[in-house]
Amino acid sequence: MYRFLQANAFFLGLVLLAPMVGCGPSADPTTSLRIAVIPKGTSHEFWKSVHFGAQKAATEIGDVEIIWRGPVVESDTGSQIEVVKNMITMQVDGIVLAPNQKGGLVDAVEESIGEGIPVVIFDSGLDKGPEIVSYVATDNYKGGKMAAKQMATAIGEKGNVILLRYIAGSESTEQREEGFLDGLKDYPKIKVVSSDQRGGDNTTSSKEKVDQLLQTYGNDLAGIFAVCEPNANGTLESLRNAGLNKKVKLIAFDPSDALTEALSDGSCSGIVIQDPVQMGYQAVKTIVDSINGKTAEPFISTGEYVATPENMNEEESLRLLKPSILE
Repeated sequence: MYRFLQANAFFLGLVLLAPMVGCGPSADPTTSLRIAVIPKGTSHEFWKSVHFGAQKAATEIGDVEIIWRGPVVESDTGSQIEVVKNMITMQVDGIVLAPNQKGGLVDAVEESIGEGIPVVIFDSGLDKGPEIVSYVATDNYKGGKMAAKQMATAIGEKGNVILLRYIAGSESTEQREEGFLDGLKDYPKIKVVSSDQRGGDNTTSSKEKVDQLLQTYGNDLAGIFAVCEPNANGTLESLRNAGLNKKVKLIAFDPSDALTEALSDGSCSGIVIQDPVQMGYQAVKTIVDSINGKTAEPFISTGEYVATPENMNEEESLRLLKPSILE
């Protein structure tokens, strides 16, 4: 009888202990770090390449789960704020964020840091205030100046040009716009006839805006600089529809299949290209290193380049024009 009671007591102890073991913090010693990667939007090729790079870093590091979530369109700041707040509620281990509005995301980032969740900003900057881990991005001002130089080359350093802006509050594109205008100061025979119009966050709105601009300036226009992928895609469509796609020189920022093809047929005279795969890769590596106690540089540059009809088939241009395919 004593052995029977002793055995039952042991069995009862195991039953009572089981839920404690199952729910304890050390239940799964292989639990991954959960890193939320939040782009400005999810529909353009650029962000798909960033996602590829982020996942590449996670795979290399091991035991890292990427939670990829963002608004569909890049102007939806409210949705992006909601995504950040949801990640805070989920208690992710770190957040990698490309703010689609430099001021609008400040409070959400402050909240994340206040909850003990570190933040790396990538692609586009944030207004000063939050103590972020690092900023991983292209030198967009330099990229804008490179666009100005390529424009000057394409139009023979003289003529009327248009700067097509993006949406207000996007730090990355504002830096490109500023760099382009400053860069053109080296070419006194180039006149900027319009620099206050915005293409918006999609190809359709950009095309419609360029249609209007061509009605006003098309007869005497030498070139257009479009500061991001959707703006450049819309500009290309408008120029082709108007029969001006080889007369008016297009300089783009960020590639797409249509723009890469346009380099081949003379409808685009240059594309300033970033390294979105490297951007996603470095941002994830940096946040994981920070979680593990390493100090990061305040700014990590991922480089900027210009693809032209002359160099587009060279290895470096091909790698960046089609990053998610060739990486």
